[in-house]
Amino acid sequence: MIEPAATEPPPDLLAGYPLDAPPLPRPVVFDQFWADAAFLHWPVRPDDVAHFFPPGTRPDVDTEGRTWVALVPFAMQRAGFGTRFPVPYFGSFLETNVRLYSVDDAGRHGVLFRSLETERLAIVAFARTLFGIRYTWATMRMIRAGDEVRYDSVRRWPERGLRSSVALRIGEPVEPTPLELWLTARWGAHTRVAGRTWWVPNRHVRWEFRAAEVLHLEDELVAAAGVRTDGPPLRALWTLGVRSRFGRPSLVSG
Repeated sequence: MIEPAATEPPPDLLAGYPLDAPPLPRPVVFDQFWADAAFLHWPVRPDDVAHFFPPGTRPDVDTEGRTWVALVPFAMQRAGFGTRFPVPYFGSFLETNVRLYSVDDAGRHGVLFRSLETERLAIVAFARTLFGIRYTWATMRMIRAGDEVRYDSVRRWPERGLRSSVALRIGEPVEPTPLELWLTARWGAHTRVAGRTWWVPNRHVRWEFRAAEVLHLEDELVAAAGVRTDGPPLRALWTLGVRSRFGRPSLVSG
């Protein structure tokens, strides 16, 4: 009788993974609250997006060799410099970002933004110049009524007219899966400024998620960011939000 071949157990995606944020390098540069945030994820072939990643970084892949793209609409609140100076008016605005998942040679798992819609034109110039972050200017609206929430965005600059519309029904609290934890426990972003790659660390408590049923989804932002999805999405998640602080950036590579 031939014995069946032994099979290796699947690798643990979270083995050694930092589920809680490491200490934040001082000083605190920015302090903000991310409210009413939704997370929609699709798998992506790493080779299809590797050219977007700045030197010293690469697509972060899960145990099945996939990387991911996320569409994340939310409301920024009380954003400001340091921890004591929220900026009136300009510190609160709607945002929708398209993000990829990155890792560098130091093992820091972060995000790489492909685009970030905002309704504040001043934020666009500031963030693009200082941090190399691809903010765009849009007309935006968020409506929440009972257990339903809708996010609408129409880009004004650049590539005027690009649209994103997401409507969700918010459900019961859920425990995130290992993959969802791996995607959302991200403690910084990689960016490219003045010919150098930087790591911008951030710290917040763990997300408290609710399941979300997608009632409507019409999005042009992911495709416009040059990202081609490769499979069905994960379940949508929604959260009331977290307070997040950003620390001093550090150099990844020249």
